[in-house]
Amino acid sequence: MYVELVDETGQVPSEIIEQTKEVLAFAAKKLNLKESTEMSVTFVDNARSHELNLQYRETDRPTDVISLEYKPDESEFFFDEDMELPEELLEEMDPFIGELFISTDKAAEQAADYGHSIEREYGWLAVHGFLHINGYDHYTPEEESEMFGLQEEILTAYGLTR
Repeated sequence: MYVELVDETGQVPSEIIEQTKEVLAFAAKKLNLKESTEMSVTFVDNARSHELNLQYRETDRPTDVISLEYKPDESEFFFDEDMELPEELLEEMDPFIGELFISTDKAAEQAADYGHSIEREYGWLAVHGFLHINGYDHYTPEEESEMFGLQEEILTAYGLTR
């Protein structure tokens, strides 16, 4: 999986950037995503997180991670409009699955609040957002159990334990 990483803050250590790429590639293998899958991660401060949260979620506060899932629009491709394209073909034509915005301010705050390493917090936020853009959610107790269970399984297998 290809992950484009951008650090808008200019303060994210190179080790965290590398870990983010690795943990997302690890999670992609766990979900059996194709090698051609692409996504982006942008590290932002709380002010930018606040703007994005207001813009995309109509929530007037910063948040730790914002996940924007991307679904290709079949109308972008020039085929007979009665033709239904298989999901595999759409994925090959546009392998981009989404983007994450991770607040560095929230990551530092939450690592301290939860008493674990900053590495663990960045890993948690990346995998959490990644699962969201791959269709997982936590609106119901059942969804939460499934998503958080898978998230913990991925982080533990990767080596980011509490």
